[in-house]
Amino acid sequence: MSNKESSRIVSRRTAIQVGLGAAAATVVGAVVPGNQTSEECATPQQREGPFFPTRDQPDKDIDPTIIEGRSGAALGEVVYVKGQVIDESLLPVAGALVDLWQANHHGRYRHEADPNPAPEDPNFQGWGQLRTDADGAFAFKTIIPGAYPASADWWRPPHIHFKVAKRGYHELVTQMYFAGEELNGPDRILHSLTEEEQQRVVVAFEAMDAEIPVGYFNIMIRKVA
Repeated sequence: MSNKESSRIVSRRTAIQVGLGAAAATVVGAVVPGNQTSEECATPQQREGPFFPTRDQPDKDIDPTIIEGRSGAALGEVVYVKGQVIDESLLPVAGALVDLWQANHHGRYRHEADPNPAPEDPNFQGWGQLRTDADGAFAFKTIIPGAYPASADWWRPPHIHFKVAKRGYHELVTQMYFAGEELNGPDRILHSLTEEEQQRVVVAFEAMDAEIPVGYFNIMIRKVA
């Protein structure tokens, strides 16, 4: 299933806090698949990469654009990433743990092992974590990450890492990409996937929610046999 073409059926609306002292922002809940089959909806497994957080941090909530106790906000274009975790029967998976981590606006991770000399952003959380609701829905507020060099002749395009886990299901690690990015074309990791798989992880964003762009990214995890 292409996330750009998913049926966007709102099963309920949920209010979440998006910013210290800010009013609650309305977040669309579940994104229910249409008539796709299990294989058409399957999310491809991709590399975890070396920068999954290894140290816990006090603030790893659903809004990496701010850090609790600091007055500044992260640099970069703010976006919402919303979606639904489903199983191979296309049923919502409630209570799944969803980790999101990514580079900052300059292309640097909030990770002690990142060799990138790009600037750190002291106001960017870098890592968010939540559990899906009763509809399997999740929503994060974040920024579009910067590109960064993976080697002398390879720049990774903007992307966001996801890890989804729940007891009784196979853990899934994948990456989400931004439609229209020039660096998507030569990216070795993205193009190790089939064309159909690429459609499931390349997401188009459109302005909603007070003109903050929103992208819908559904994730399938499979039950342990």
